[in-house]
Amino acid sequence: MIRPTLRLFASLVVGAALALAQEQKPVEVPWDDALPPGTGPHVERALAESSRHGEYVDIELPGGGKLNSWVVYPERPDKAGVVLVIHDIRGMSDWIRAVGDQLAQDGFIAIVPDFLSGKGPDGGGTASLGKDVGQTIRKLTEQEVVARLDAAKAYGEKLPAANGKTAVVGYCWGGTQSFLYALEQAKLAAAVVYYGNVPGSTATAVPDERIAKIAAPVLGLYGGNDARINATLPPTIAAMLQHGKTYEFHTFEGAGHGFSSRQDGAGGANLTAMRHAWPLTVGFLRRHLR
Repeated sequence: MIRPTLRLFASLVVGAALALAQEQKPVEVPWDDALPPGTGPHVERALAESSRHGEYVDIELPGGGKLNSWVVYPERPDKAGVVLVIHDIRGMSDWIRAVGDQLAQDGFIAIVPDFLSGKGPDGGGTASLGKDVGQTIRKLTEQEVVARLDAAKAYGEKLPAANGKTAVVGYCWGGTQSFLYALEQAKLAAAVVYYGNVPGSTATAVPDERIAKIAAPVLGLYGGNDARINATLPPTIAAMLQHGKTYEFHTFEGAGHGFSSRQDGAGGANLTAMRHAWPLTVGFLRRHLR
C-alpha cells in the first residue's frame, strides 16, 4: 500500500465585503444546481425536482436491528464510488437527504443513514424522537457509530452499480464521526470532515496513537468563525504531520459553524464558503474513488 504523504493546503476566502459581515443579516441565496441546497425552500426544490433514483432501505445491523437509510444513485453508464453521508446533531433530515442527492448528481452512490435508527419510541429513528434528538444522539457510542458505518459500507460495496470503493462525508457531529471512521476503518478510501474534530481532541492535544492508525486521506473544511472546532486544528495538524498522513484543510474567513446548511448566514460568508468547499469536496472524492 502506498503510504499517504502530507499535503497541507490552507485557503482563506477573503473579501472586503466579508469584513462587514458582523451584522449577520440573512442574505438572498440564488438557486444553484451545482451546490447542495442551503436554505429550506431550496431543500424542498432539490428533492422535488431531482431526476435521480432515491429509495429508503433497511440495512441489517450486526446483533440485530436495522439501519434505515436513504440511498441515491447517479445517472451514469459505469460503476460508481460510494459515499456514506453522516448527518449533523439534528439527525436525519430533508437537508442531509438533499446532500446525498447532490452527491449522486456529481456521480457517486450516496448512502445517508439515520444513525438514530432504533433509538426512538417503538424502535423508531429521528422522526420519532422530537425534541429528544440531540440528547439521544449524544448517547451513541463510538462503537455503535463505527458498527453502523461498517454495515452501510458493506451494503454499498455489494451494490451491482458500485465500484468497490467507499468514502465518508460528515457535518458537525457527523464531521467528528467522519474523522472517527478514518481512525477506525483501514479500508476507507477517503474522509471529508465539515467542521468536525478528531474525537477526544482538545486545544492542546489529540489522541496521538489513534492518528497513527489513519490510512485514508482526510479533507477538512472549516468556518473561520468557529473557535470551538478550530482550536483543535493546530494539534491535529501537528499529529498528522508527525505521522505522515494526508490532510488537506481549508478555513473560510467569516463563515460560521454549519455554513453548509445555513448559506444565507454570516452576511454572505457562509455562501462564499460553500461555493469554495463543495468543488473541493467533489474533486477530492473523485480523485480517491476512481
